[in-house]
Amino acid sequence: MAEVINTIGRRKRSIARIYMSEGNGSITVNNKSFEAYFPMEWHRNNILSPVIISENDGKYDVKVNLAGGGVTGQAEALRLALAKAMVIIDPENKSDLRKAGLVTRDARVVERKKFGKRKARKTAQFSKR
Repeated sequence: MAEVINTIGRRKRSIARIYMSEGNGSITVNNKSFEAYFPMEWHRNNILSPVIISENDGKYDVKVNLAGGGVTGQAEALRLALAKAMVIIDPENKSDLRKAGLVTRDARVVERKKFGKRKARKTAQFSKR
């Protein structure tokens, strides 16, 4: 398989576009190393979980373009993109990844602010007298 697999993952305001090809397992995020872009070990383990579950650790090189949101949102968007790529590589991976909850997009986003309120739901304190 010499072609490049590209998928997209989203979470909150974050968008992760990945380009995956066969290689030695290197991951480049926005032209930085994976460890430099995600210094927290929790984020790195969370991102790599679909690759480890599908037993493809160290088999593919991944180039990632990340935009928008915060670090955790970007990490979860990248995790979804990797899970989608693992399903494209081998559709039999889908059931294992679904059991781990990795192929479903988390649709929760910030609720918009409403007029007459301080935030989306917060209101001025009610005074009876």
